[in-house]
Amino acid sequence: MPTYISLMSLTDQGVRDIKSASERIAAGVKLLEQMGGKLLDFYMVFGEYDYVAIAEAPDDEAAARFLLALGSQGNVRTKTMPAFSREQIGRIIEGLG
Repeated sequence: MPTYISLMSLTDQGVRDIKSASERIAAGVKLLEQMGGKLLDFYMVFGEYDYVAIAEAPDDEAAARFLLALGSQGNVRTKTMPAFSREQIGRIIEGLG
C-alpha cells in the first residue's frame, strides 16, 4: 500500500476541545481502518505543526477521502505527501537508465 506523511495543525476548534484529542485520534484511526488504511505512526510535535502521522492507504483516492473526512470535522488542517521507502527509491533511480 502507498505510504503518506501528514503534517497536521490544530484549528482554533481543535485547541478549544484539546481534552478530547485522544478520543478524536482514536476515532480517526478507526475511520482510516474502515477505509482500508493503516496508521503506522503518530506523533505530537513542537513547532509549525502539532501532529505528524505516517499512514498507509489503498490508493490516492482513499487517502484523499480520509483526509477530507478528517478535515471536515474542523479540528485539524493537514498537509499530506506521498512517501517512498528505500526500496522504492532504489527502483525509481534504477529506472533512470
